[in-house]
Order: sequence, then structure tokens, then C-alpha cells
Amino acid sequence: MYGTIGAGTTVMEKLKAVAEAGFEGVEPNGGMDQDEVLRGLEATGLKAASVCCHTHWAKPLSDPTPPAREVGLEGLRQSLRDAKRYGAESVLLVPAVVNEHVSYAQAWDRSVAEIRKAVPLAEELGVTIAIENVWNQFLLSPLEAARYVDEFNSPRVKWHFDIGNVVVYGYPEQWIRILGKRIHRLHLKEYSRTKADKEGRWAGFDVEFLKGSNDWPAIMKALDEIGYSGWAIAEQGGGGSPAGLRKLSDEISRIFAS
Repeated sequence: MYGTIGAGTTVMEKLKAVAEAGFEGVEPNGGMDQDEVLRGLEATGLKAASVCCHTHWAKPLSDPTPPAREVGLEGLRQSLRDAKRYGAESVLLVPAVVNEHVSYAQAWDRSVAEIRKAVPLAEELGVTIAIENVWNQFLLSPLEAARYVDEFNSPRVKWHFDIGNVVVYGYPEQWIRILGKRIHRLHLKEYSRTKADKEGRWAGFDVEFLKGSNDWPAIMKALDEIGYSGWAIAEQGGGGSPAGLRKLSDEISRIFAS
């Protein structure tokens, strides 16, 4: 995930560090300079595994004000165009945010309405809108997540499953079996329930791969059962140096072999 690459300062430097660490691809952000990203991909041989929508937190599709939702929708559309240019098949989208100003029902209705406006472009470009599970107080169970995807009745709306994000209140392997073929992309991230219990929820992410609560053999088994063979994208701390990136790459290889 481009946002987790600490090594290097320019796009080219970051992508070279990623390639030299043994990764095969990268997940750029939407709204970046397309030409600059393409030069980096071509120079390193990396593939664009996905594009992360750049507006979904600041201007969520559930925002109470129509102008803000329009900015968010245009961000999604731009990310779809970026993905097409990079050869990526997917855009990661946080669909909505529930808070004291936005109810659960409002988040559902508004985000569904806005995403539907982008589906024709996604279908035209052949790029999938992949909904991610994050700590946004929304889509908190795998059954509900499946229903949300099915609401669109389009092969261009699927799921971007973040493994670490569900560990605090569920079991990734159970989500995987329920979501099944709806899963289009993965984020690999570790989480420690033990650390979270002692230091707070967010501290649970401050743990290295293979040292948290993720049951990686069970997770890999579930992925095999649903026939998943797509990209697995690291969203994990530790990529602040070339050595750190190499360590992450080696740990992911061990995860895949589990």
C-alpha cells in the first residue's frame, strides 16, 4: 500500500524500494500524478494491484451535505480512471462513515445511492469498486457486508477484505467463508487482541506480522476454500526503510506458506 511506504521520498524512489524488497506490485492512491506513477511502474516492473480512493475519509459518500458527497463521488470516479490507466482492476473504497451526525441507515442509503452513480463508469472501464471493512462504525458483520455488495447487483462491486481490521471483533476466516467470491482484493495486516486489551484498541495494530492474534493457517485455509488467487496487499507498519520492506516481504512469504 503506497501510503505505508516510508522508504524514499519521491514516487520513483518509493517504488524502487518496494521492488527491491521483493514485492510484485503496489497500491497507489487515487489522484496522484498519473504520468509519474506510470514512470515508476515501468521502471521497476511493479504492477498496480489496486488504487486506494483518496477522498473517502475527508469527503465520505455518507456526508450530510450534497456538495461533500459530490466531491467524494468525483474522487471515486477519478480513482477508477487512474486504475484503468495503471492497469489495475480494482479501486478500494471506504463507502461511508457513521458518527453522531450520520446514522447507520443514512450511511447505508446515501452511500448506496452515490456508488450506484459510479457503477456505469466502473462497468465501462472494467474496473471493480471494492468495498473495504474499516473502523467506520459501518458494515460490522460479514452477513451485512455480503448483503451490501449484493445490493448493487453488479459484477463491478465487490469486497476489499482487510484481515487485521476484523480481528478486534471477529474472526477473519469466518468473514472469508461468508463473503466468498465477493472478495476481490485483500489487505494483509496483523492485530494483537492481547495488546489491545492492555493498551487500547489502536495499540493492537502495533505488532509485527506473525506476532499477533491472526490465525494465519486458518486464514490461508479459508482463502483456499473460496478459491481466492488475487492480490494480497500489505498495509502493515515497518516499511520505513529498505530493510524494513524486505522484512515485511519475507514475513508475507512465510504467511503464504502457512
